[in-house]
Amino acid sequence: MSGFLELLLNGVTLGSVYALVALGYTMVYGVLRLINFAHGDLFALGAYLAFSFLTARTLAGRLAGPAGLLAVLLLEMLFVALAGALTERVAYRPLRHSSRLAPVVSALGVSVFLENAIMLVYGPDYRVFPHGFLPQVVWSLGAGVHLALVQLLIILVSLALMVALYLFVQRTTVGAAIRAVALDHDTARLMGIDVDRIILLVFLVGPALGGAAGLMVGSYYGQISFQMGWGYGLKAFTAAIIGGIGNIPGAMVGGLLLGVLEALGAGYVSSAWQGAITFLVLILILVVRPTGLLGERVVSKL
Repeated sequence: MSGFLELLLNGVTLGSVYALVALGYTMVYGVLRLINFAHGDLFALGAYLAFSFLTARTLAGRLAGPAGLLAVLLLEMLFVALAGALTERVAYRPLRHSSRLAPVVSALGVSVFLENAIMLVYGPDYRVFPHGFLPQVVWSLGAGVHLALVQLLIILVSLALMVALYLFVQRTTVGAAIRAVALDHDTARLMGIDVDRIILLVFLVGPALGGAAGLMVGSYYGQISFQMGWGYGLKAFTAAIIGGIGNIPGAMVGGLLLGVLEALGAGYVSSAWQGAITFLVLILILVVRPTGLLGERVVSKL
């Protein structure tokens, strides 16, 4: 039982990361019906920016403990959000009225560009996150289950960001505008909504959440790679599909579920089968419920 609870805790930690990245996929798909294949590389960019801030000589001595980590989190979220907005403006907006294939090809091109840019700047080798900026605190929860401070922070910060996003979309005027654009661009324009500005906002918020997840992965595993965007991006995209692509609560549920399934699969079957188990579950869910667990919101027009 203790082994199960330990795996469950690890799965929730990993699933929190998947959920944050999946939110970026599902928001962009919700407003544009576009799979932003560059989103995983924006997540990787966030990890490398966090690495730069944590290792900068002028900042390293000041950034220690949870408060310093929060400062790095906000700073790199800002830079990744700007990178996401620039991507939308340069690579996606000019192709908005083109065939559906053109934005997909452009997204793949941006993904390749970002991955290689990270490699050219930081090199092809793994980068090790600096030690000591967080206390090495581990609590015993009983029954052989242990919770590290970094795990607690990942879960709490992820939960706070997900709840904040949900409330923003559901309870604010701008959130209502995002939902209106997701339903119908033309009708939203007739209601006085600046569709281009709303889409730009989505490309600010989604990458910012992905950048936050990049810092969490670096803090949790201690090392990052310029190729990490593809692997984590694929898993997060899978999580978005499992929960229901285009549905924000679905992305959260899908991410957490995927993380738990991966942890249990690695613990009880084999880590070598971890990916196979994940996609087997995806296939089964799509066979039983093609729109995902929570389903994509569909509007009937009268």
